Amino acid sequence: MIEQHNIVTTPKYNFPNTQIDLEFPKRFVELSLNSLKQTINSAFQLNQQFLQQNINEQLYIPRPPARPIPLHPNSTETPIAAVDTSSIKLGETSRGIVIAIRGTSIWKIRHRYGYLRVGPFIFHITEENLNEVYKILQKTYFPEENLTSPRLMQIPTRMANLLERWLQTSLVKSISNGIILFDGSLTAGTANTSVHQLREILTIARNMGNVTLAFTKVTTLRFNGYLITDMLLNQKPPCLIEVPDIKPKPPLALLGEIYVAKLSNGNYAFRLDIDKEIPRELRIEAVERLLGNDIITQSYPETLRLAHILCTFTANEVIAMQHFIWKRHGLRIMNRPDMHRLLFGPFGKGESDNEAL
Repeated sequence: MIEQHNIVTTPKYNFPNTQIDLEFPKRFVELSLNSLKQTINSAFQLNQQFLQQNINEQLYIPRPPARPIPLHPNSTETPIAAVDTSSIKLGETSRGIVIAIRGTSIWKIRHRYGYLRVGPFIFHITEENLNEVYKILQKTYFPEENLTSPRLMQIPTRMANLLERWLQTSLVKSISNGIILFDGSLTAGTANTSVHQLREILTIARNMGNVTLAFTKVTTLRFNGYLITDMLLNQKPPCLIEVPDIKPKPPLALLGEIYVAKLSNGNYAFRLDIDKEIPRELRIEAVERLLGNDIITQSYPETLRLAHILCTFTANEVIAMQHFIWKRHGLRIMNRPDMHRLLFGPFGKGESDNEAL
């Protein structure tokens, strides 16, 4: 059973057990409304392509991974919680882009799921307001950081990442003695994730008795030319392989120990990062408690899968948001010709295809 705790207009979050600082989402709402005021009576080119940013971590595996570690599900009652965010470009104006951002936290306690969806927040981002919007959001919740402002086409991912860090911080403060699931790795020092941010989140999680596990859906890590996730495909699940002694190139920092996880039958395995400050035996135990308390299909935990599903924008939601912008702010929807299709017909990739690369 899933209990819903919806949009952020209520005066109090329904996370389990604690009060949550609302200053950050309030800033999202304020900046969203202010940025959309700039779109009144503008022309609006629709777009429904997701914006993603791939990060090449440039990690080197110096020696072969260890032998597989067999796992035994542990059904000791343990809260399972996860966070994910999504960003999407709704369209373009003559001055910039219109984007939407949403995040979800979900938890499973005593066989019941509860979730909170934050957003969607709609922004009109231009070259003129880009730095201001990003810096205000960053300084609201991460005042000690001095992250560089992204380029225009990178800002949806970067803003979604700020929202994701806030949700992660709120969640690890709200759950105790549980398993916290992140989407992605525990690599810091990238444009998206500072070392200080991620280290602070992991420290709070440990102080609450939680163990943080991060699942990476697509990894570039290889040994002898082979993806590390291919190493377990012939092994009997559930099991882990520890990938030791990885040396990141500065400014990257690994805040988790890296494993390959095959948690169920089938040809599926994932890179799994586990907070390296947790003792080794407790890391293994945490994965076994995950197996005993969550549904695992295709080697992926259901709680993290639901977090992704509930924050992803559907086609109907995109149409509704575009209609809202048109109705509320008087945007004139236009259909700009796609020069790739116009010039090359079926052989042209199209502008939206190039943006998605």
